[in-house]
Amino acid sequence: MSKKLLIETHTVNISPSKLNENVSKENGNLVVEGILATCEVKNGNGRYYKKELWDREMDKYQELINERRSLGELDHPESQVINLQNVSHLVTDWDWDGDNIMGKIEILPTPSGNILKELIKNGVTVGVSSRGMGSLEQNGNVMEVQDDFELLCWDFVSTPSNPGSFMGVLQEGKNTITYDYTKVNGIIHEILCSKGNCPII
Repeated sequence: MSKKLLIETHTVNISPSKLNENVSKENGNLVVEGILATCEVKNGNGRYYKKELWDREMDKYQELINERRSLGELDHPESQVINLQNVSHLVTDWDWDGDNIMGKIEILPTPSGNILKELIKNGVTVGVSSRGMGSLEQNGNVMEVQDDFELLCWDFVSTPSNPGSFMGVLQEGKNTITYDYTKVNGIIHEILCSKGNCPII
């Protein structure tokens, strides 16, 4: 059985009216938190992950977190490699809550991170999605992820496949901020034109 790219997505649903801009004490970046993955249940893609599989992979992933190399991209590439040009965020912490892997994600001030931050600020629903390599085996009505699974990263994407898993802005911040933007085009225009040299007419 050959390994293939496995992608699982969870919804990130953040209300702009409840957006607390939590700034990381070190660098002022927005931090969101919520479910990264769920195990021991058939997910929206018809796949089943054993808890011990995720436990093993998260122990390995902790090394990347400790070294601040737990990067992810905005949108899923069809690749095993994280493209630094598309990096938008960094997973900074995780823990178990029953069969859910809960995580904290810091949105980075990169071009992709700035787009992601503006989308979140404006109430756009995005998904957080695991990217890994592994093989599958049919077991009844589910495709069981096998022991050769390797977690690569989590990416932010537009199409959620696992409803009921939500992320929100970390509630450590004290300043509530509201935003007037309502269109994605306005957000992108503001990001691209913020330094006075606008490539868009």
